Amino acid sequence: MWRALFLCLFPLPALACETALILTIDVSNSIDVAEYRIQTEGLADALDDAEIVETLVQGESALSVVQWSGTDKQEVSLDWRQMRTSLDVQAFALDVRHMPRAFVLSDTAPAEAIMFSLDHFRMAPACERRVIDISGDGTANSGGETRDARNLAERAGVTINAVAIESMGLAITNFYRGAVITRNGFVVTARTHRDYPRAIRTKLIRELSQVLG
Repeated sequence: MWRALFLCLFPLPALACETALILTIDVSNSIDVAEYRIQTEGLADALDDAEIVETLVQGESALSVVQWSGTDKQEVSLDWRQMRTSLDVQAFALDVRHMPRAFVLSDTAPAEAIMFSLDHFRMAPACERRVIDISGDGTANSGGETRDARNLAERAGVTINAVAIESMGLAITNFYRGAVITRNGFVVTARTHRDYPRAIRTKLIRELSQVLG
């Protein structure tokens, strides 16, 4: 009784961290050396954007980078860090620029990337929102059922957003919409890898602004 009264009079403080965000990068066989570098440079450039820096610091958001490809090919390339100052974001962006590629010559298994990322949240700071970013240029050709992994994320209260890298048409975008993103998620389409820097910036601004209004 007294504990309940205490909690009513002195409510617990809100979580300091707005968003725990896992940025996943597809490094499957369809991604060549130049395309990998476009992805990492594009992500780093987005993290150097003044609007994104301000939003990350305002929410004290936590970031981590995961590289993924085949069924048994997932790696935490940059572990969780909370963005409390602009220097934190700057340092994280610099590490993204110099991040070595984790895998080569491997299949595309987004279900396993999602499952790996869900498990990785166990090590994240306590945040009000958990988000997985999936980026890639192909549909699944190995691993488990992607929809099952997506559904598990939904049940866990995790949002999945995506950047679909297209060469032509909307095949990847439609796959991500139908099988990868959660019902509260969205897809941004990049027209070829060279459009990825714009797409990742657009996506980061959109998903972070959803939290801070």
